[in-house]
Amino acid sequence: MEQFCPDERLAEAVELVASDDAAGLARVAALLDDHPDDPRLHFLYGSLLAGAGRFEEAHGAMARAVEIAPDYAIARFQLGLLELSSGNAAAACATLDPLAGDEAEAALPLFARGLQSLARDELGAARALLRRGIAVNREHPLVSRDMELIIAGIDQTGPAEGEAEQDVSAADFLLRQSAAKSTKH
Repeated sequence: MEQFCPDERLAEAVELVASDDAAGLARVAALLDDHPDDPRLHFLYGSLLAGAGRFEEAHGAMARAVEIAPDYAIARFQLGLLELSSGNAAAACATLDPLAGDEAEAALPLFARGLQSLARDELGAARALLRRGIAVNREHPLVSRDMELIIAGIDQTGPAEGEAEQDVSAADFLLRQSAAKSTKH
């Protein structure tokens, strides 16, 4: 049994997901049976489960992707976002630490630092970091859209730039934002 799913089979599954969520989820699950150590499949499966509102299962699948491939940046980022939106700020910060520790002006490290600021209820810093990440992001446009929703939540909940921070739970508006969207990654 091959460790990684052949790219053409993965592409077929992604194509199926685009037209039929349930069939796509079943196909990815079947591919995981054949390739249980492919972090891409675990990440895709977790993303589909999250999109279906099955957050606990999504967490397990995404955590497995990161366990298999700790440097799989987008999987690590989405796992941290899922943890934060589920109200587990401490786990989110720990998951995001390897990305946030990268001082590069690249999208995922900026987003990770922004989410960590959000977890600490540092809304101004979170807003600024997320905006910087959006400005440089070319690789993950759907993530930019999610970050724009978070910024909108900050803007609705928090003070304008230069004003004092309010005592607002980051998880509170993230949960409200996730309830208003249904994004596949």
